[in-house]
Amino acid sequence: MKKRLLSMLLAGAMVVSMAGCTNGGGEAEPTGVGTPDPETPVTQQTYEEDHTEIEGGSASELTDGKFAETRKITVEVYDRGNDGGTDPTNNMYTDYIKKGMLEDHNVEVEFVSVGRWSEVDDINNLLAAQNAPDICLTYSYPTIQTYADMGGVLDLQKYVVDYKNDIPHLWDWLGTTNMYWDKSVTDGTLWAIEGKRANNNRIVTFVRKDWLDKLGLEEPTTTEEFHDMLVAFKDNASTLLGADADKMVPFSCSVDVGWRAALIIESKMDPNITDKELYVNGFDDRKLTQNGTKEAMKLLNGWYNEGLMWDEFILHDGDTAEDDMMKAGYVGAFMHNWDYPFRGGEDSINANLKRIVGDDAKFVAVDCFEASNGEYIKYCDSTAGDRKIFFPTTNDEPLASLLYLDWISDPVHIEYLQCGDEGVTHSVNADGSFSFMSATGDPIMNSGQNIDMTITCNGLNLSTPELTLKSMYNNYPPCDPEDVKKANDVANNGKKPAKNSKITTIEAEAGMGEALNSKRNVLYDNVLKCAPEEFDAQWEEYMTDYLTSGGQAIIDERTEAWEKLYGDKVTLE
Repeated sequence: MKKRLLSMLLAGAMVVSMAGCTNGGGEAEPTGVGTPDPETPVTQQTYEEDHTEIEGGSASELTDGKFAETRKITVEVYDRGNDGGTDPTNNMYTDYIKKGMLEDHNVEVEFVSVGRWSEVDDINNLLAAQNAPDICLTYSYPTIQTYADMGGVLDLQKYVVDYKNDIPHLWDWLGTTNMYWDKSVTDGTLWAIEGKRANNNRIVTFVRKDWLDKLGLEEPTTTEEFHDMLVAFKDNASTLLGADADKMVPFSCSVDVGWRAALIIESKMDPNITDKELYVNGFDDRKLTQNGTKEAMKLLNGWYNEGLMWDEFILHDGDTAEDDMMKAGYVGAFMHNWDYPFRGGEDSINANLKRIVGDDAKFVAVDCFEASNGEYIKYCDSTAGDRKIFFPTTNDEPLASLLYLDWISDPVHIEYLQCGDEGVTHSVNADGSFSFMSATGDPIMNSGQNIDMTITCNGLNLSTPELTLKSMYNNYPPCDPEDVKKANDVANNGKKPAKNSKITTIEAEAGMGEALNSKRNVLYDNVLKCAPEEFDAQWEEYMTDYLTSGGQAIIDERTEAWEKLYGDKVTLE
């Protein structure tokens, strides 16, 4: 009867959760867990101490790490539906895990596929039907919180401490930061643990090195120099593109302006911005309401009206037109994910440029958008903020499930899952680093660095930091490893990771994500391309609509929540 009642409650919760959550394709900032009693004062708790100080126990039912009787668990794995990929539940990497878990812990593992791009809906359905895998993951913490509130998620706090000595790899890899990122400051519950970002690089600016060389220009190091470079590209279109001069795009930006011009926006923010202000306006990961954003957009509006930007950007949402222009050699500069021109092997942007334009044609990373203090600040995610791993209450094997997470967090196992077999998916260089190869058949990895198999680890992580870096530079054949190294160096210059505010759920945010994101994008797109004399009026019109449609309510509630938890404090330790 109790199980039937829970099933009914969870089915009802599915409707609420699906209304309040979006796809999860992005990496939204965690908002903490638990709702404080208004009569109870809340104080900040710190979980950043060395995890060796946390006294843990061991499971009595294990002998040399193994169960006497075989246990069985199910594990979620993303189905990306990529052409030419393998069955995500049955391939050489799942076989490697199954074999190892059975030999080391006497645990049988079965993988259950969930659509990567429909993961929130799929997990909602599985949870509501009480048919979710024993180990679940999602990018959407609100989904977990909704089901936790309805009694459908296990509190992991007791388990990660009681079995701490049995899961040393998990603790060593995640540390207290990721293990306790989502731990409630009000009641100590731990509904999920955060996978760790081995690489939290974000966005980099890329320019055509061959164009700079042809025009005798140095790489830009300031915003002004970047602008002057764009003007030079435009003014010399015939020299650079010949008969295709009319296809010249000095600076390309897509409809996702807040992402694709992020470094410009962030350079106009106060470099001494407080943690409170970052949090209060941090519900929008494109920084729409941060101080300085309007100034950045006015700058971009000026560039657009000078003819320095892609004038058809607003017509292409979700198609390949922009990438096609880059590959064909018509674009002079763009801003994107730190490794974007190297992705895709032989179909990468740089590989296409070399093949179509010439050996010297390529994009290289530059650092040129300085804050008011002269620094190149790059706001990035914490090592947390990756996939949230949780166990539904239908999981009756929490120890076996934790042993699974521990097993895949073993550095030896991470290395194999990410690198595969020598001569098949990688070769070993003289310095011991790996060069990665395009695989065919069963050895194909369905995700970059096989992150769908290493759910506690997002990004290349080998036995030493030096080996990881050297191998990462070789991870984008046929692109030049030196170009990858430079992009990584630029991405890490001035990096400012997010801090964990551990604020409770903000009710005003429920169900507002998709609607506000759409309004934000409309604002950015329209103020970028409007006539300069219309800019202020357009900004005011669209911003008023955004704020009155729910944005201001979120800001107000976040401000109140911060002050309730931290009082007058504006900086987190």
